[in-house]
Amino acid sequence: MKSGSCLCGEVTCERDGKPEPAVACHYRRCRETSGHFRSATEIHRSRLRVTRDVGPRRYKSSGRARRGFCATRGSSLFREGFGNDRLAVAAGAIDGKTGLRSAEHIHVADKGDYHEIGDGLTRKDTM
Repeated sequence: MKSGSCLCGEVTCERDGKPEPAVACHYRRCRETSGHFRSATEIHRSRLRVTRDVGPRRYKSSGRARRGFCATRGSSLFREGFGNDRLAVAAGAIDGKTGLRSAEHIHVADKGDYHEIGDGLTRKDTM
């Protein structure tokens, strides 16, 4: 069992099972949400359990997805696509040692011009 939370602790969650690899997304909307690229790991919706009464707020950020965030302090927590059962949970919202390993960079064509990717991982211009 692994736990995670927002900045203020109003939204906490638990997931069980082995984590999927982390993916670094450079898509414009991910950059706008996080302030840089966004590293996330996908989990099945049924594996996420909200452990506090205050759940996350959701914002429809496009015709394909909405984003979950803390309504109190605004911490970005996840992206959920419409029509599937997977959530892309922000790696930074996972408490302590995550056990994650980065697998690739996606939407590199949208990457900000203020940094270079130099880790040798696979790069995809889109998803």
